[in-house]
Amino acid sequence: MADLEDELLVDDRPENEEDARPDDRVDDERHDEENRLKPDYVSGVRAALEAGDQAAVYELVEPLHPADIADLLELFGNDDRALLAASITDLMSSEVVAELNDHVRELMMEALAPEDVATIAEELETDDAVQLLEDLDEGDRQAIIAELEPETQAAVESALAYPDETAGRLMNRHVMAVPEHLTVGDLIDYLRLEGDLEHDFFEVFVIDASHHPVGTCALNWILTTPRRVKLTDVMKRDQTLIPVTMDQEEVALMFQKYALISAAVVDESGRLVGQMTVDDVVHIISEEAGEDALLLSGAGDGDINEPIREAYSSRVRWLIANLGTAVVASAIIAFFGAAIEELVALAVLMPIVASIGGNAGTQTMAVAVRAIATNQLTRANTWRIVWRELRVAVLNGITVAVLIGIAAGILFSPMMGLVIALAMVINIAVAGFAGVIVPVIFERLDQDPAVASSVFVTMITDSMGFFAFLGLAVVSGLATMG
Repeated sequence: MADLEDELLVDDRPENEEDARPDDRVDDERHDEENRLKPDYVSGVRAALEAGDQAAVYELVEPLHPADIADLLELFGNDDRALLAASITDLMSSEVVAELNDHVRELMMEALAPEDVATIAEELETDDAVQLLEDLDEGDRQAIIAELEPETQAAVESALAYPDETAGRLMNRHVMAVPEHLTVGDLIDYLRLEGDLEHDFFEVFVIDASHHPVGTCALNWILTTPRRVKLTDVMKRDQTLIPVTMDQEEVALMFQKYALISAAVVDESGRLVGQMTVDDVVHIISEEAGEDALLLSGAGDGDINEPIREAYSSRVRWLIANLGTAVVASAIIAFFGAAIEELVALAVLMPIVASIGGNAGTQTMAVAVRAIATNQLTRANTWRIVWRELRVAVLNGITVAVLIGIAAGILFSPMMGLVIALAMVINIAVAGFAGVIVPVIFERLDQDPAVASSVFVTMITDSMGFFAFLGLAVVSGLATMG
């Protein structure tokens, strides 16, 4: 028994010990405890680049995982990045390119010759190759496509014909599909002798004579079912089919809702043309979540590698929009200018009302935008959600109003405490209503609710906060309009 264990241990060792890489790269000589490249290591690579020592650069970078090489490239500026890529040419594999940030990848692809980019694209899955090419200029893209092998060229051109961020653009065209007349034994023999096993798959799609998917067979079913059994007797007929035109966000929601590992993608006639897998969906979910968060702040792509001109363009327009909405709040303040001059306490306290209302509106808006994105907020339950958030807002308003009312009553007067407390309840209630209804309106108008909701919610809460507080102060007799 001991001899057998020794033999197994020997067989498990890599043939070349130098090729052995630890699975845990955390806190080694190149990574810190959070698995980020250490500043000292990055500085060492930069120093070797500046010294023109390409051999030293290669030696430093060669042990890295492709994802870490992509991270390293992103840490450098454009000029140093080009020098680094030139120093590690044969390490610039398709895995590295697939891991690169979109903006960095686009710049690097534009710097390479079309035949070099085509070589990289040939090594990628179709969906990754499409992602590599889709953001390039039309001329550059066509030059690269012309260098591809005919089969890859046809697959890429077919994918690029679909709208951006749809299943047709993102799907993997390598699909394990077999006719429905086979037995389990026939399928196993096919997989062993003729199946394309270079590509990962989680289930086998069963198709009819028209190439329409009629069922699926999970790999564990295939391996545990007698060979003589027909596929039609064991396959799962109830399957989720994804149209090629479905938006990637809806694809992700389907995977989440039905706990899918993979799903067939079908064209307009219902024919099987590809598949979406869970690894693709993980990227989509991450991308969409980050995109919505950045859109709520008006920060555009929010990418530190985004060109300065694009970052400026995407951000400044929302700052200008905010400037316009701020004028509305300022006009309300000007309308009550005499009252503010008469009672300085109004000027001291009114920013508090607007600020708290704005925060309350932002909270509700974030919840609403996420609910819309995940199909939790639809036409069927809009008013129930509005009523729910309004009640939450009123409870929040009462709680905050009691605190600020007591403080203002002690510092200024009981009437001032009552006025600001009422204004706080009104503004937070309005914020709760606006935080839901504004995103809903944008969604009904087929606009992304994450894009402009914050501008309008902020305008509403600021304006209502000033109007409610100053108006109540005048009505209560604390101040006059002059």
